[in-house]
Amino acid sequence: MEGKTHVGLGIFAYVFSWGKLPGKFNIIGLIIAAIIALLPDIDHPKGIINQYILPIKDKTTKMFIYICIASVILWLDYNYFKEPALQCLSMFLFCAGVNSHRNGISHSLAGLTIFTVIASYFGEKYNADFVVTAVFLGYGSHLIGDMFTKHGVPLLYPFSNKKYKMPLTYKVGSKDGKLIEKFLLLAIFGYILYILTGPERMMWYV
Repeated sequence: MEGKTHVGLGIFAYVFSWGKLPGKFNIIGLIIAAIIALLPDIDHPKGIINQYILPIKDKTTKMFIYICIASVILWLDYNYFKEPALQCLSMFLFCAGVNSHRNGISHSLAGLTIFTVIASYFGEKYNADFVVTAVFLGYGSHLIGDMFTKHGVPLLYPFSNKKYKMPLTYKVGSKDGKLIEKFLLLAIFGYILYILTGPERMMWYV
């Protein structure tokens, strides 16, 4: 699934779930959900996030940069912070750097769990509980979206490399795939417009 579609799904998941969950709508939470919806694709050297991080968009550079980032975080944590959440983040980034696209931790329930735990830790520490919801919905929407593609996702990694996908799938980048994603984005836009202008708009202020 293309990056812009993942962003749309992250926004949709957050808006759709809010009002059904405790608390107020939070614009920062919406932005976090949209950004986190891109996070699993850091295992791809040409993913949207990596467009801003990697000087050269190839597997070797991706592995080198993410191992370096993970090592720096681990060093800082060991010497200064002693935060378990930072240790989890370091492990995640190291694995994402080593794994190839959709063949590792970033496209698994383990990755979702790690980032939800990290969000929960910092959300509680800084009194920002909405972050947990935003991260869980953004990340989860990415996994579900990719399950509609022919490649599927290794949900049970590292215990199993089996790819899980929905009964109906499409090929990313194909003519039909692009049409499906355009239609999906239009549907999401229509839904958001309805929420903003229809009877449900009051959820934004409650």
